[in-house]
Order: sequence, then C-alpha cells, then structure tokens
Amino acid sequence: MSVALRVASRLGLFSRTFLLLTVLMTASLAAWLQAFRSMEVEPRAQQVAQQIVTVVNITRAALIHSAPQERRYLLLDLATNEGIQVYPHEKDDITVRLPDRQVLQRVEEQVIDRLGPETIVAWEVNRIPGLWVSFSIDDDDYWMVVERDRAERVPGVEWLGWGAAALLLSLLGAAVIVGFVNRPLSRLSRATLALSRGETPPPLPESGPEEIRRVNTNFNRMVEELDRAEADRALMLAGISHDLRTPLARLRLEIELSGVSEASRDAVDEDLAQIDRTIGQFMEYARPSSSPDRNNNISELVSEMVERECSHTEALGGSLQVTITPNLWARIASADLQRAVGNLLENARRYGHKAGEPPHIDLTVSSQGTNVLIDVSDHGPGVKPEDVPRLLRPFTRGSDARTNAGGAGLGLAIVKRLLQRAGGTLNLLNRDGGGLTARITLPASSQKTADAK
Repeated sequence: MSVALRVASRLGLFSRTFLLLTVLMTASLAAWLQAFRSMEVEPRAQQVAQQIVTVVNITRAALIHSAPQERRYLLLDLATNEGIQVYPHEKDDITVRLPDRQVLQRVEEQVIDRLGPETIVAWEVNRIPGLWVSFSIDDDDYWMVVERDRAERVPGVEWLGWGAAALLLSLLGAAVIVGFVNRPLSRLSRATLALSRGETPPPLPESGPEEIRRVNTNFNRMVEELDRAEADRALMLAGISHDLRTPLARLRLEIELSGVSEASRDAVDEDLAQIDRTIGQFMEYARPSSSPDRNNNISELVSEMVERECSHTEALGGSLQVTITPNLWARIASADLQRAVGNLLENARRYGHKAGEPPHIDLTVSSQGTNVLIDVSDHGPGVKPEDVPRLLRPFTRGSDARTNAGGAGLGLAIVKRLLQRAGGTLNLLNRDGGGLTARITLPASSQKTADAK
C-alpha cells in the first residue's frame, strides 16, 4: 500500500485516484475470498465426511447382506457405476497420509470420529492414488477407495475467473466514476493554463454538481474581470503615451527656440530624452506580451536583428560579435523574442563596459539538449552573485559600476516577463574572463512540429 501511495503521488489526479481505487478493490476482493474460504472449510468438511461415512456404511451393509456368490458382481457394479472400489487390507500395505490441508484434516477427524478410532484414512495406498478408508467385516479388514475429487474443492481456475470478472467490472465502474469527477477539474486546469499564457479561455459550463458549478461561475467571472482590466490598461497606456510625450515634444521645441546656451540646451535635451526612455520602459513593461501561437525559427529572427544592432553598437565605438547556429526552432512570438533580445543588447551597450571604454558584445544562438540558448555577453564589471535575483525584479538597478546611464530598472524584468509566457527563463551568469552573460533558455521544437502547426 505504501508503494502504491508513493507511485500515486507522482501521477495526475485521474491516474492517482484510479490507482488507489484499484489497490483498494483488489485488497477487498482478496480479503473477501480469504474470508469465504475460511467460512467454507467446516461446512465442506462435514459434507465430505458425511458422504464418505455413508458410502462406507452402505458398502459394508451391502457386502454383509449379499450372498457370497453375488459379492463379486456387487463389487464390480460399485466400481463401474459409483467409482467405489474395495480391496483387502493387508498388514504390509504402504500408506500415505492426507496432505496438510485444513479441509482434508477436518474430513479425516470427522470420519474417524464417526467410524471409530481404528479407522485409517489415507491419501495413497501401495502407490495407488485416491481417498482410502479402512473398515472391517467380522474379522476381515478392507479398504474402500473413492476418487479424490469428492474431497477436493472446486478447481481454483473457476474461482479466479469469477474473481477476475468481478474485479474487471469494478474497475470499469471506477474508471467511469473517476472520469466523471475528474473531467470538470481537467477542464478547469486547461482553462487556467490558457489564462496563464495570456489567452482567453472559452467559458466553462456552469452546470453539474453545486461545487463545480460555483467554481466555474467564479472562474468565468474572474476571466471577464481580467479582460476588462486588460482593456482598461490598454486605454490607460494610450492616454499616458499621448498625455506625457506630447508635452515633452513641446518642451524640446521651446528649448530649441529659446536663447539658452548650447550646453544648457544639450543638458535639458538629455534630461528630456531620459524621461522619454523611462516612460518607454514603463509602457514596455505594462504592455502585454504576444501569445506564442506558433513555433518560430529563432536563428532567422535573431539574424534579422543583427545588422541593426551592429550599427547601434558601432555608433558607440564598440563591436558586436555574432555566432548563430542555423535552423533552431522554439515556440515564442517573434515580437516578444526580438523585444527580449533587443533589451538585453541595449542593457549590455549601456552597462556592459568599463568607464572610458566602448562596449564589446558577443551574441550567441546555440542548442543544448532540448533547449535553445541565446547568450548576450559583455566585457564589463559583472555583478555580484548575490545581486542576481534582485536585478531580475522590477524597478531594480545594479551597482554604480553598471549604472552609468539612466533607466527605471525595468529592462531585465521586461525580458523575464516576455519569456515566462513562452516557458522560457532568463539567467545572469558572470564570465570567467570578466563581464556578464545574460542567457535566454527556450524549450526547443522541431521544424516538423512547426510546419504542422
């Protein structure tokens, strides 16, 4: 039972419930059969003993009261029609005791009790099998032998057949019941999985048992509220973009037309650009990621970004080294992947170099087992290992060594959020030669799977 519980703990709800019910019904059936056998022993022993005693008494009476010349024909008739044979009992007969089975032992006790203590019951005499019982007529001793089938129980194959049939019917009933109970939960599980991926699941049926109906009703209401909140957020983001960036554009125009010095104009323009970048990060973090509706060629998507990203990096006096393994596929929206890789490259350009040096970045796309890896590596100061979990949280910035540019601390949090919906992860790893590697890990898929979709 403990083994079954450990196995069941690793299975789904349907398999776990069905396995536990199977173990329970099998144990109950085995216990019932054992109890039935125990209760059957005494009545069966009495029945068999009574038959043997009756046969012995009738045989003895028939032999006593029959004419001597007719006894030979009587013995032949008993052997032919009734399967009863009578032999003389010799002193040198070789006998074998009855097997040590409960029914046979009780039969022996009751036969001896009814026929007398001098009665011998044997399982075999002179290597002739049968159920042998001794009796006497005057001073002569005889053996009466009957077939063993009279004392042995019904063959176990029949019992096993009926037991297997009962168990099979019980398991079929259990499978139907478990499926009936598990079906609403399985439907709810699929709906919550779709919701976690940013999809809108179809409404759950608000029918069935009261508890299931209440859960489905509340879940449908929750989905409606989330859709309404998503629509309100999209409207709010559009308003923020318009209401904040329009005044920033006017400020830039007024600065250009004002008579301030060139240095002051550049300082104010840089401040306005930093405000605009911060607003952009806020909106990027709040914008919902696309649903990973199909597989994409990761190698091609990253290759499309290379020319543009190389020019941005070279404009700062740096370099971007690219190594891409061709034809790597994963299930992620193309817009999400390009936003994630673009954010990591921008993060490396801003923070991944030492003071006074241009950024040098390595971009690698490769496969590892069942995953696709995208590594963005810089040659900057790196980060402390204990700071890595904190840097992946929103509104968190690293040490002064990696914050020589403005920002809201949302770049890595945006990447992590984009990857979660596709089942991917983001890890920050310090390089042995100095610098930091931001690694994107995505579950790989085959091109065949992608074409099928």
